[in-house]
Amino acid sequence: MAVSTRAVRTALVLAALLLPPAAALQAETEPCPSGFERYMEYRMFFGRGKPGGGMVSDGEWRDFLAAEVTPRFPDGLTVIDAGGQWRDGKGAIGREEAKLLIVLAEPGPDAVQRTEEIAEAYKRAFDQQSVLRAAETVCAAF
Repeated sequence: MAVSTRAVRTALVLAALLLPPAAALQAETEPCPSGFERYMEYRMFFGRGKPGGGMVSDGEWRDFLAAEVTPRFPDGLTVIDAGGQWRDGKGAIGREEAKLLIVLAEPGPDAVQRTEEIAEAYKRAFDQQSVLRAAETVCAAF
């Protein structure tokens, strides 16, 4: 997904405005309901458009998922077909199909590192400028 640095900064600012700091801190320190445990939810947005034209195919995506994502998060994940939109440095709106990957992991730097490795692998494999990543503390029950 060709996302400008400006677009990423704008998205981060908007995300910060949606959840005021006091509410974010409360969400991280408030106990989970009975039967739930605290996890980090990582969301990764993978643009499927290739810079030279064409698109990351379903087969290429499945191969990437099997080789890069599943080994790093073998306990489970969710993939959703999505559409992305951003404003480039010249003000033009860009759009492309995307994959949204959602994984839950125990809090800690190890999972963050794994998401970084996945993003770098995708950028190398498909000549992408960026992979948008987001993280949020959640309570989950399995």
